[in-house]
Amino acid sequence: MKVLVTGASRGIGRAIAEMFLNKGHHVVGLDRLESSLAGDNYTHICCDVRGELPEIEGVEILVNNAGVQNEDDIDINLKALIHITEKYGVQKQIKSVLNIGSASGHTGSEFPEYAASKGGVLSYTKNVAIRIAPYGATCNSLDPGGVLTELNQCVIDDPELWQEIMDETTLKKGATPEEIAQWAYFL
Repeated sequence: MKVLVTGASRGIGRAIAEMFLNKGHHVVGLDRLESSLAGDNYTHICCDVRGELPEIEGVEILVNNAGVQNEDDIDINLKALIHITEKYGVQKQIKSVLNIGSASGHTGSEFPEYAASKGGVLSYTKNVAIRIAPYGATCNSLDPGGVLTELNQCVIDDPELWQEIMDETTLKKGATPEEIAQWAYFL
């Protein structure tokens, strides 16, 4: 299967791309950063997901992982996700769309625009699920709490903020990108 993973250069996106590659899928990574992944079954395309998107034929699984905190959160986390999904995900060949959201979309915690963008992802996920169901496809969101990535370094390094997150986290620990990738592959 052809899998498109946005935000594939680091953190959760990289771990998800690696998981699908290890399972024998052809993976296309879409990111504004260069990738350190390589291999016969991996293609990397550098682009800003807010702009013009490249033509990619045959996408069967779409994993929307591109995301930021405190940097055009609404434009990248929500509007770009919608733009990407409408281009690659809402089509007859699609088998699955997975949006990487955040527990903040449910709780409203953390940064205001970040929480709002991830709340929008939840609502949009439901919309897409309804529209691709006739193709026999699914659309889900995976909404982790604190994940131990570079993107979350600012909250990991802030003891008070990290404690607030842990207070709302059932397991009282941050997840690794590899743990999130396992859930992504399952979904």
